[in-house]
Amino acid sequence: MFLDEIEIEVEGGKGGNGCVSFRREKYVPRGGPDGGDGGQGGSVIFRVDASYTSLIHLTQRKLWKADNGRPGSGSQRHGAGADDFVVPVPPGTVVYDCNHNFVLKDLAAKNDEIIVAKGGAGGKGNMRFKTTTDRAPRMATPGKEGERRLLRLELKVIADVGLIGKPNAGKSTLLSCVSRARPEIASYPFTTKYPNLGLVQGYSDRTFVMADIPGLIEGAHSGVGLGHDFLKHVQRAGILVHLIEPCPEDGTDPLENYATIRQELELFDPLLGKRPEIVVVTKSDLPAASDVRDLLAAKLQREVFLICAVSGEGVPGLIRTILSHLAPATDW
Repeated sequence: MFLDEIEIEVEGGKGGNGCVSFRREKYVPRGGPDGGDGGQGGSVIFRVDASYTSLIHLTQRKLWKADNGRPGSGSQRHGAGADDFVVPVPPGTVVYDCNHNFVLKDLAAKNDEIIVAKGGAGGKGNMRFKTTTDRAPRMATPGKEGERRLLRLELKVIADVGLIGKPNAGKSTLLSCVSRARPEIASYPFTTKYPNLGLVQGYSDRTFVMADIPGLIEGAHSGVGLGHDFLKHVQRAGILVHLIEPCPEDGTDPLENYATIRQELELFDPLLGKRPEIVVVTKSDLPAASDVRDLLAAKLQREVFLICAVSGEGVPGLIRTILSHLAPATDW
């Protein structure tokens, strides 16, 4: 299962209580206070772990709480501090504070981490309160409560290449052709309900991550057809590969479909309009595919690829072009 948005509560551990104790030993005429301090409560930390690609593991519980610190004891022994509670999250996780509605951190880079709930400080033992006027204090302070927060986590899939296009443009078919990903493929629209990731083995031992972004439709920038849920994942892709179906089943014009998707990208985020884009006409086995490719190339004044993911025609050349546009792969 795939989950890209969730609300959870986090709470740091409570600090251990300080201790009230007095030294009483034979042959020691003057004892005095010797109560130790309590230990620090554990903090809750979110840390990027590239082995995770979804937030589904965070549904195991609603409250993620660190352990409490241990109380102090006599003989000036301080309580042990609790270990921090590290929660793994996939790269691309944006952490929001729900109560104040601001971003705590965008965890996009390798080993990124953030303390989302700090543990409480330990209380002070009575040895801390000894003065020249009070040599036998009978007071200690309790440990402080840990920080508690309601958070919203939003995952924006990080991929080197994002496949975009209208439903049934052939995105899932291409991904399954060039990687081991096995997205659902069918002849009806919106078969893909969430992004699928695949590792593509290129040439000279170079690899890159390709994401199949679910089909976009007109009005996606305003939320039509789960547009916001789909478009947010496009923001992380380094290169966009725009797939165009030459003979759409709904009878729409392929060139107008291309223009519609481009408009939706720019309305959602103007920076997406400046993202490097490779234009590809799919299903080259159809009679109209070559003509559509030529029309698009003439309109855009740049190269437009023609491929058939099922037979593999044109796919090696597309992969070479993608690799030529990519910076050296990130080592996760």
